[in-house]
Amino acid sequence: MNIITEMFNTIGIRDIIDITIIAIITYNVLKLIKGTRAEQLSKGILVILILTKLSEWFKLYTINWLLSNLMTWGFVAILVVFQPELRRGLEFIGRTSSIRNNMSSKNDVPEVVTELCDAVASLSRQKIGALIIIEKQTGLNEIVETGTRVDGIVSSGLLINIFIPNTPLHDGAVILKGDRVIAAACFLPLSDNENISKELGTRHRAGIGITERSDALALMVSEETGSISIAENGTISRYLDLPTLEKILQDIYSPKAEGSNSMFSRWRNFDEEVQDEISKK
Repeated sequence: MNIITEMFNTIGIRDIIDITIIAIITYNVLKLIKGTRAEQLSKGILVILILTKLSEWFKLYTINWLLSNLMTWGFVAILVVFQPELRRGLEFIGRTSSIRNNMSSKNDVPEVVTELCDAVASLSRQKIGALIIIEKQTGLNEIVETGTRVDGIVSSGLLINIFIPNTPLHDGAVILKGDRVIAAACFLPLSDNENISKELGTRHRAGIGITERSDALALMVSEETGSISIAENGTISRYLDLPTLEKILQDIYSPKAEGSNSMFSRWRNFDEEVQDEISKK
């Protein structure tokens, strides 16, 4: 009891701040790698560390030497294997502003939202598959280069025409930057998350995949059911209705949304309401 009392007496404000910072960093790192390959690799590394310590305790010198060298030389291999997660983490740290910086004019904001909603409503009604990526702080030039440059003003007619089946640009993703359609028929990285529902096809996995590697927002329309989905930060929200979609897009493009860090936390409630409505039906 005295030892515990002495330990608490020696803890100062700096120690509390130090522990709090480490706890926050650890929490965010675990949150970042959750549901990715890095989660399984982290478990493997933890097992190796435990085995290394056990071999040291039991004086198994050969095994200890092998495991110690494996950890030493494996550091470079870890950097290579964890490259996507490290890149995602560094990009997350570097994000300081939002899509509003890409807007050419504040007066264009309502028009962009209206055009997007009209296009998605038409595509959903006709059960035409669509994948629209809204670029924010993280640049998507590498993705744009895989498709065809468009560089046109966002309009419902343009978006609908792009995704009409059997047209040259319908297969792939459309990249939006502010109020402009930058490119179409772009190829996206698929998500490696094993927890994604088996009901979701390549389009949805691609939409989730790009949000795992950047701060972009993915808007998807299912060609099987016509349902509308949105993904951000590797998390997908399905079965959105048009009023909910409009609120989300207004929140993204509106100049009044100063100080908001992640719109997903705000429109998650919308999704829960939609899910309740679906269950009632």
